[in-house]
Amino acid sequence: MKHSGKCGLHCVAWWLLWVGGINWGLVGLLDWNLVETVLGSWPWLVTLVYVLVGLSALLLLLEKKCAKCK
Repeated sequence: MKHSGKCGLHCVAWWLLWVGGINWGLVGLLDWNLVETVLGSWPWLVTLVYVLVGLSALLLLLEKKCAKCK
């Protein structure tokens, strides 16, 4: 999917939303948490990823546009 006219923040948010969606799909289907598997030895980093995924979802849900995305 092409992100023409989107700034880096929106592109990162879009990718984090995909990571979160895939992770929750794996948790629901296979009871396997990919984020925990990859980053489990750093619990603070796991928490940070979850917070960033949540903030990304809010950003994209509210469709906040920055100056670069106009």
